[in-house]
Amino acid sequence: MGSRRGLVAFLAVGLAAAAVGIGTYATDAFEGLELNTVDTRFTERGVQSPSPDVAVVAVDDETFNQLGLQWPFPRSVHGRLIDRLREDGVKTIVYDVQFTEPTTQKEDNALIEAVARAGDVVLATEEVEGHGRTRIFGGDAVLREIGARAANSTVIPDSDGTLRHFPYELSGLKGLGVVGAEEFLGRPVGREGFALEKGGWNDYAGPPGTIPTYSFSKVLRGEVDPRELAGKVVVVGASALSLQDLWSTSTTGDELMPGAEVQANAIATVLESLPLRSAPGWLDVLLIVLLVAIATVAGLLLRPLLAFGVALAAAALYLLAAQLSFDAGLVLTVVYPLVALAVGAVGILALQYLQAAFERQRVRFTFSRFVPEEVVDEILSKGEEQLHLGGVRRECTVLFSDIRGFTSYSETRPPAEVVEVLNRYLSEMTDAIMDHGGTLVAYMGDGIMAVFGAPIEQADHADRAIAAAREMLDVRLPAFCEWMQASGRGEGFAIGIGLNSGEVMSGQVGSERRMEYTTIGDTTNTASRLEGMTKGSGHRIFIADSTRAARLGSEPELVEVGEFEVRGREQPLRVWSLPEAAAEPVGSR
Repeated sequence: MGSRRGLVAFLAVGLAAAAVGIGTYATDAFEGLELNTVDTRFTERGVQSPSPDVAVVAVDDETFNQLGLQWPFPRSVHGRLIDRLREDGVKTIVYDVQFTEPTTQKEDNALIEAVARAGDVVLATEEVEGHGRTRIFGGDAVLREIGARAANSTVIPDSDGTLRHFPYELSGLKGLGVVGAEEFLGRPVGREGFALEKGGWNDYAGPPGTIPTYSFSKVLRGEVDPRELAGKVVVVGASALSLQDLWSTSTTGDELMPGAEVQANAIATVLESLPLRSAPGWLDVLLIVLLVAIATVAGLLLRPLLAFGVALAAAALYLLAAQLSFDAGLVLTVVYPLVALAVGAVGILALQYLQAAFERQRVRFTFSRFVPEEVVDEILSKGEEQLHLGGVRRECTVLFSDIRGFTSYSETRPPAEVVEVLNRYLSEMTDAIMDHGGTLVAYMGDGIMAVFGAPIEQADHADRAIAAAREMLDVRLPAFCEWMQASGRGEGFAIGIGLNSGEVMSGQVGSERRMEYTTIGDTTNTASRLEGMTKGSGHRIFIADSTRAARLGSEPELVEVGEFEVRGREQPLRVWSLPEAAAEPVGSR
């Protein structure tokens, strides 16, 4: 192995391996795999003791059962909870519920006055205008007058839909985790530790429920010992599945974490001065070069299999070092150094066997160029590992629908009549969905969520969803309105529908006592937002361009509405509608 030509070949392989490692690192070629290693490191670290300064008050299923209210709750109910938390000695109240749209003057004032009495309340919003301005309680002037602060509660999942970071600031408004910590500490928090692109690492203490969590209704009724909450920063938010604020995180595994607990972890992370920090880029590059150098030197000095064994040992030691560093608060890159090491080790092993073949069988020189590929194939086949996917992902079309004006209608009618009308409506629409092969996922008050293409795969899921929506609008809704008029129950309603197609994660979620089938992901969120965007638009249905593209047939012809900015998406969304769809009455719930 000591010839000059052999030395140059080994150095060339080492340089090529280093170039592969640095190149893929610079372009984030294996971003998803790298992020998965962070999740694994959380798992290996185990559950940590939660911050003693943070707790969660959750709007859970028990809350709905005990209070007998529909979402959104009257604002006076939130005001009563704030008063209760103040009386219990909570230091900082972080309300992860959006209050940007006015309701009634009495209800709005009840909440505003409670916030003013508390004096140290952080209010969340995802609707931020220029220079960090918000519309909470009608504008920031009201917040300043009552001594409250606004914070941006927007979360930015990674490419796989998992929440691992939280922002310092978005759209000129500091993130909820930062503001909540600032209010608790009584001083500003600097940007140090927050990467410009993604934000800071959220140092999750453990799986859902690790941070002490108390039911909204129990706290409201005074059934929680005040000592459990006194002196803490308390995050109030949703955890019920029906409220759709559940997320995949580094520590959830097959579960999902309520958004309020995600924010509580972020606040705890800031209070602990962001204990998880990414290694500087120069250190990551140095580690890539170091591991390639180990493989190269081992190949020069040792026999092939022994050299490869050294490379494997180096990989194992590096994984151990990466875990220990993570436990100490330093997040080293893992995939890219190991990719470089693997390329170098395999390349050098192949080169060693190629040189041995040249030396042993010069007469087979013509065929020797095929030997390294055979050797590499053999090594890879012996070392291949099976990947396990922790969920079911499907190409589906998600449908959301909602009645316009039902809340106002229900306030003027006897409860028995309201329930009868709602049941009649839901029965009609459910039949339309199921007749076209759709799966009813959930009733959300007067809203419906359905999916086409799961749990049973359907190649024509987009066609089925559009056909179901047409039947809902053109057949079922007119028949339902006629029934209402004929029975003296009112003039009828308009509805809005949103359709979006794409990949979703679907499956059974819940507890041992209650399981529900659901679909989760950006496709679902976008469908819901499209339905909401139909209000006042002059259209009863918005169909995403992805649904139009996923159709197998060409009927019906769709009418282009235009491109719209959709919250949570970086690019505008092209939207279509059904032809000659009558406009809904202008107004909102």
